[in-house]
Amino acid sequence: MALPASAEPQAVFRDDAGTLAVTLAGSWSADRAPRIESLAEEIGQRVAKSTKARLDLSAVDRLDTLGAYVLNRLKHQRETAGDAVEIVSNRHEHELLLGEVGVHDHQQSAPDTQFRIVDVLVNIGAAIVQFGRDMVGGAMFLGEVVVGSAAVVLGPRKFRGPSLINQIELIAFNGAPIVMLISFLVGCIVAQQGIFQLQQFGATVFVVNLVGILILRELAVLLTAIMIAGRSGSAITAEIGSMRMREEIDALRVMGLDPIEVLIVPRILALIISLPILTFISAMSGLTGAALVAWLYGGIGIDTFLARLQSVITWKHFAVGLIKAPFMAFVIGLIASIEGLAVKGSAESLGRQVTASVVKAIFMVIVVDALFALFFSSISF
Repeated sequence: MALPASAEPQAVFRDDAGTLAVTLAGSWSADRAPRIESLAEEIGQRVAKSTKARLDLSAVDRLDTLGAYVLNRLKHQRETAGDAVEIVSNRHEHELLLGEVGVHDHQQSAPDTQFRIVDVLVNIGAAIVQFGRDMVGGAMFLGEVVVGSAAVVLGPRKFRGPSLINQIELIAFNGAPIVMLISFLVGCIVAQQGIFQLQQFGATVFVVNLVGILILRELAVLLTAIMIAGRSGSAITAEIGSMRMREEIDALRVMGLDPIEVLIVPRILALIISLPILTFISAMSGLTGAALVAWLYGGIGIDTFLARLQSVITWKHFAVGLIKAPFMAFVIGLIASIEGLAVKGSAESLGRQVTASVVKAIFMVIVVDALFALFFSSISF
């Protein structure tokens, strides 16, 4: 049957051996949306009666994403109801557009199910499998970082000094004020609570032992690592993730540059250098806050505080915190880089990976601290 030449979307129906043959014509584009919706509804009603249909787009003059979406939606709805719908066209651009729209269309949500113990076990199993995959992926990425670092060591010309200095400035110099403030306040709080409890036993002076060992061995490095994980780790993930979204990392590979050497190694090395520095600053700030509270709240003079601190604290206590710092920094940089490279092409994915980066980094920092605590206690250090 001849179709009238018009820009309006049209549909001609005929029976083809039990199959509803629908010939589409005209402009199936956004400017004809009302007419397209009405035709789609009519086609859907006729398909429901015949249960088998073939839509021919060969005579369609113009097809955009709206038209392709409506047709794909119609096909999905009827196939969900049990009908058979086929969309054909002798024009390659139609097939490409329908295929692209179909990839992202009609994502089925998981059906609502009642709470069952089996579902809990399934979720636990899925979490364990994902954890295993993360560990394998982390080990593989660690190997790539080691290879990239070795390439930089063997070829010093590949090393990007300005990038390293810039990252140290962002991490250590810009991060020092907040680290000093938080550590100072925590030192004040720990000293105040220690004095309040020790006063009951007439042992107020022992608060110097408490805050000295606690801050130097544990609190300084742990607080600093957690703050760096939340501040610099998230920034690294966001930077690398944004570059991946804009395909800048692929552009580096096209230019013959290794993203590990260019992006990852300088950031991890900057973290390894910066975290011990910030740990030292954190320890000094925490002890300053503790000394101030001990003087004002506990009646312990500054000279008495410093003299007792010098007699109680040895170099071992000071070294323990600094020894942990590079390992925590390496873990933070590794996790931040992995999550940044895992970003897909959407802002939602970027936000999800940044959140995962911070949570995983803080978790692993605490795990590393616990492992070092066990190790040092076992060797009486």
